[in-house]
Amino acid sequence: MGQFHRHSYHDNYGPEARRAVEAEASLPTAKHEEEIARGLELGLPGADSIADRTIPTFSRGELPHFAGINTFLKAPYVEDVRRCGEYDVAVLGAPFDGGTTYRSGTRFGPQGIRKISALYGPYSFELGVDLRESISIADLGDVFTIPGNIEKTFDQISKAVGHVYASGAFPVVLGGDHSIGYPTTRAVAEQLGGGNLGIIHFDRHVDTQETDLDERMHTTPWFHATDIPNVPPKNLVQIGIGGWQAPRPGVKVGRERGTTVMTVTDCVEMGIEAAAQRALDVAWDGADAVWLSFDVDCLDAAFVPGTGWPEPGGFLPREVLKFIQLIARRPLAGIEVVECSPPYDNGEITSLIATRVICDTLGCLVRAGHLPTFKA
Repeated sequence: MGQFHRHSYHDNYGPEARRAVEAEASLPTAKHEEEIARGLELGLPGADSIADRTIPTFSRGELPHFAGINTFLKAPYVEDVRRCGEYDVAVLGAPFDGGTTYRSGTRFGPQGIRKISALYGPYSFELGVDLRESISIADLGDVFTIPGNIEKTFDQISKAVGHVYASGAFPVVLGGDHSIGYPTTRAVAEQLGGGNLGIIHFDRHVDTQETDLDERMHTTPWFHATDIPNVPPKNLVQIGIGGWQAPRPGVKVGRERGTTVMTVTDCVEMGIEAAAQRALDVAWDGADAVWLSFDVDCLDAAFVPGTGWPEPGGFLPREVLKFIQLIARRPLAGIEVVECSPPYDNGEITSLIATRVICDTLGCLVRAGHLPTFKA
């Protein structure tokens, strides 16, 4: 066995591939074995004709990917939300599109993301991380949003996210339109004891105007978030802004308040590594925590047809994923992924990139030692 390991890593691997292959050999399998045992206990051993005796009669766990009830990554559904603090990560949906000003459908975003997440396993080859072996994830279901009342929905979302954050679990919010960025950050800011919250915001649109169509909408979250005393505008970094859908009132607010904007061209020309470092430096300047808000429309419209305001000229998927991996080298207060609209999607590719962004964020937080967090 020792001789096999000495000669198994030949010189033809690419550098990243070699690191990945070596890392996989050191990953544990205990949680996977527990999942198999649980499946056999709760789902009954497979029929006598099944040669693989790890297969139960009823699907319980990861396999097969096309079966089962869709929670995020097939994580356990925790109906009693008072228990969310028993888990490292808590996923919650915010199915709301009452803040949209053009194409709706993001109320179905949480369903779409959960459905396609069944395609994924818990292990990332390149990152060398197995989420199943590293952290515990719970799916809490969805916030009870109020379709006809955006302000009451904001209150519901703030209460839900605040509950999760206060429990010690890492909140993952499945949007929903981008109006939810205000209540999510409000919830976290209230938990910081006066400490400042920074925001890293991926988007093609600034979302910093005060009102739109006479209301607080998905174009307004950061105006109101940065009105909160401990969410300073100087700690808001907006990445990917550009195109023909950036309303001038929002640009004016950002200029007056001193937010930081980086276009796609800025990031590509300075390099993703340098752009990510600038984003981290600005967001963390004097901040106690940083929230990651990811709008899928920051990607080029070709890759995200299922969104309300598609805009050509956005990021490539590999650019965004590299950016996210660098951002998640530092700890995060939580993440929201917004503006995924399954009714407009094609082959579920928009929901898939939303899932991938979440998985890469969690994987990099694990790799950097930020998850799981120590709980007293």
